Amino acid sequence: MAFKHKHLLGIQNLTSSEITTVLDTAESFFEVSTREVKKVPTLRGKTIINLFFEPSTRTRSSFELAAKRLSADIINFNLNASSAAKGESFKDTILNLEAMNPDAIIIRHSCSGATHYAATFSQSNIINAGDGFHEHPTQALLDAFTIREKKKSFKGLKVVIVGDILHSRVARSNIFLLRKMGARVILVGPPPLLPEELTQFGVEIDFNLDRAVEGADVIMMLRIQLERQAKNFFPSIREYRNLYSLTAQRFQRAKKNAIIMHPGPINRGVEISADMADCAKSVILKQVENGVAVRMAVLYLLLGGKEREGTD
Repeated sequence: MAFKHKHLLGIQNLTSSEITTVLDTAESFFEVSTREVKKVPTLRGKTIINLFFEPSTRTRSSFELAAKRLSADIINFNLNASSAAKGESFKDTILNLEAMNPDAIIIRHSCSGATHYAATFSQSNIINAGDGFHEHPTQALLDAFTIREKKKSFKGLKVVIVGDILHSRVARSNIFLLRKMGARVILVGPPPLLPEELTQFGVEIDFNLDRAVEGADVIMMLRIQLERQAKNFFPSIREYRNLYSLTAQRFQRAKKNAIIMHPGPINRGVEISADMADCAKSVILKQVENGVAVRMAVLYLLLGGKEREGTD
């Protein structure tokens, strides 16, 4: 099994073979979610903590379902009802939770590098569920699982990522993953939201969406993260929509079998029109579905689960 990490902190330190191992493992787990009884005893006796310092719908629920389907015990940490609301430090919160002997702690935090810091003193397996502007590794893995499911291979694919690249941890993790797997990546958005330094990772930058989506295999839309912006990076939402929203007219420039992706939450009518979000080419809800299997795979690989009973 080509995955020997104690923590999952990001995609940048994974090899292409390790990424493939996660995707292959997720494929074997996908069937569990289609059963009448959606559970296997793989992680029975393991305890996992969801430690989210930021709001989340998809990631938090997906990890919870993944843990329960592997028969692990999971605790959802309520920040507002905890001592963190009284000023307890990040480190002390983790140390106190660790005193109860969990096996893994899944962390989402607004500060970039928070999970890396936790890994320097934590005895538990640490999983990055999104840290500031840095990375969101399981989102990139489930995106990759969805792309592979539809396209079979990453080699030579033209993937266009559109939107607020500057503040997007999803974009960064996807850049690292897609480039490792052989895809061509084009980043599109307003100039202030497109860091030039990302070209060092082998991506291309374009400020013209109509030109960039020409012949694209995958179009990944990102929302404008207003909650992370301390200043205005474009004149108005109306201008942004006119230049960078994915519409049916723009999508016609992509390949006929192109797919539309979005990590959520969607701002309909801003980065993507409602008809495009709901059309047959959209795999947005498929991404959510695949996230459970991918996170099952991550938990299994990190926690050394027993051989799955009733699965191939």
